[in-house]
Amino acid sequence: MSETSHPAEPHVGSVSSKLNWLRAGVLGANDGIVSTAGIVVGVAAATVDRAPILTAGIAGLAAGAVSMALGEYVSVSTQRDTEQALLTKELQELRDDPAAELDELATLYEGKGLSPATARTVAEELTDHNPFLAHAEVELGIDPDELTNPWQAAVSSAVSFTVGALLPLIVILAPPAAWRVPATVVAVLLALVLTGAVSAGLGGAPQGRAVLRNVIGGGLALAVTYAIGHLVGAAIA
Repeated sequence: MSETSHPAEPHVGSVSSKLNWLRAGVLGANDGIVSTAGIVVGVAAATVDRAPILTAGIAGLAAGAVSMALGEYVSVSTQRDTEQALLTKELQELRDDPAAELDELATLYEGKGLSPATARTVAEELTDHNPFLAHAEVELGIDPDELTNPWQAAVSSAVSFTVGALLPLIVILAPPAAWRVPATVVAVLLALVLTGAVSAGLGGAPQGRAVLRNVIGGGLALAVTYAIGHLVGAAIA
């Protein structure tokens, strides 16, 4: 079947990039759920007053969102700078010695399994079309037109973390004092089942194992923070 028969079919690289973004968003929400739940459950173990719980939850949400955004911005900026440096170097090599770069491109295609003659033909045709793009994709594995935007990554991380953090913050404030911690634990564990399943599904991994890891890790975090809050609350009472 010819390629032209599917004009709306997405490119594999584009789909993979979008799936990675979705998975990062789910993981960001997961972090927001666990970290904020740990904070509010710990404070709820020490006091029944809503004000300290709300204050700690909002502070944790804000600090976590900013931290996630800053970390993602720095990480993606570093990656982007590295990719741009590699692209600049490749462009200079194409200008300085195009013949050697053509030989290198042909060798790369031979390494992918093409015969020497076919690899040479492919390299020549791609070089005639766009030598820079050909080398960037095959030699460096980089698409110059799809470099990751650090601001987009930062905003995405902050938003996903905030969305996840709102769940335990809302749940722990809604019920009476005696039900706050149990209701939050149930809501958080159910949310972790969902985020674990979605994350594994997007990554193509077994969902059962991912869900189990997620729930055990989140449950352990809640247990530890609750115990610490209870002990500190008893000590300062």
